[in-house]
Amino acid sequence: MKKTYHLCLSAGDEVMFRDLEDYNRGFNCLALALYKTDSTGLVESFMSTHTHQLSQTSDPIGLMYNFRLAYSMYFNRKYHRHGKLGEEKHFTMEVVGYNHTLAAASYVLRNALHHGIAPLPYAYPHCTANAIFMADMGKSPCDRILDRKHCRKYIGKTAEYPDNYKMNENGVFLRESVLDIPQVENLFVTPRAYNWYMTRKSSEEWEAEQQKDKNDRPPINLSCIEEGVRTDGTEKLLIYENGKANYRRPSDIDICTEIDRNILPKYGKLSVYMLSRQEKQQIAEYLYRILHLPEDQIRRCLVM
Repeated sequence: MKKTYHLCLSAGDEVMFRDLEDYNRGFNCLALALYKTDSTGLVESFMSTHTHQLSQTSDPIGLMYNFRLAYSMYFNRKYHRHGKLGEEKHFTMEVVGYNHTLAAASYVLRNALHHGIAPLPYAYPHCTANAIFMADMGKSPCDRILDRKHCRKYIGKTAEYPDNYKMNENGVFLRESVLDIPQVENLFVTPRAYNWYMTRKSSEEWEAEQQKDKNDRPPINLSCIEEGVRTDGTEKLLIYENGKANYRRPSDIDICTEIDRNILPKYGKLSVYMLSRQEKQQIAEYLYRILHLPEDQIRRCLVM
């Protein structure tokens, strides 16, 4: 029997998605894992150091195992890395009841907002936000869909997936073809209500609403939804929720791109994982002195 779960995989102080190709492959791996385990994806969000999803499945362990294995193989091959990618054990929380599910979906969709990466969920491309109420929100579906024969280079030659999965020319499955968007829209009821939840402030009132489900479970809030994620504390997440963030500051993907495309060639290295400790320290000093980046961001982008 399928149950609804919030699942989160964190890489701790390591960056899991270093460029656009990584984000796209990450979602593709999730889509294939959903199909392989006969699971239903509702909403998701991919951040540089972690990923959230709300899915209905009878095998949450198998779902995360297949997702992690496929993506780890891709990531390790691309970056000449070895070993398991991500924390030892992923976070799992069963979600029970309408209000509980509504809150969980809202927090997953608002993840980029809470980490100060985007001022609104719709401004962040690596999540489900723009696939919900597309027509009502004035958003057009993708114009060009790749033929199945051209999809293999983005998912692997032996990957199996259903005919309803559609891929755009950027090599990523369309979220509206993979996830159960109609079910999510029924959860929010109307586009206006959906838009309100995307900007709703965390509050005791929101937590109290979840008690109506009478499921004997603690309410969904920032503390539990971000459990195990190391990048930002709850207080900072709440500050970002109020829109107090510098959205023009370099993101992890910006820094990783600078390192991988412009700095690594000067050291004759193909990957950040091939740098010596001394070389990483030299690059870190440059990033800190010239670009004035935070130390914690430099460390995770250089895997120090």
